[in-house]
Amino acid sequence: MTINVTIDLGYEFEVKASAADVFDVLADVPTSASHFPKVDKLVDLGGGTYRWEMAKIGLAQINLQTIYASKYVSNKAKGTVVWTPVKGEGNALVSGNWKITDKKKSTLIALQINGELTIPLPGLMKMVVAPVVEAEFEKMIEQYIANLTKRFGGEV
Repeated sequence: MTINVTIDLGYEFEVKASAADVFDVLADVPTSASHFPKVDKLVDLGGGTYRWEMAKIGLAQINLQTIYASKYVSNKAKGTVVWTPVKGEGNALVSGNWKITDKKKSTLIALQINGELTIPLPGLMKMVVAPVVEAEFEKMIEQYIANLTKRFGGEV
């Protein structure tokens, strides 16, 4: 038995760094991932594809570990970094994108992220586990943004 937890988050923030600097960090997956909390391992699978192995999180008698792979495509001219899920790698499918907009004296960054996590638990656990998983994921994304904002010299 499994339960599926769906994540759909969007964020927008403005930083002091130049759009070129922001793009260079976000388009370089290992550099960007180094700012993400609770990454146990990032594995380069080649061809712009990376497998993320997150640290285990514990919920009472349950230990969960999210593992997924995504293929990354960056386009400097458009100011975008887009990732799409790779099926058959781990227990989640994660897609999303960064949109980087040059505001001359600052850079506007938009993040859209969608995920579906499959957890090997009975369906009855969904009411208990899903909100905890969603909250944990949201907390990690917010910490990631805070870490990147610091890297980029703070928010405008």
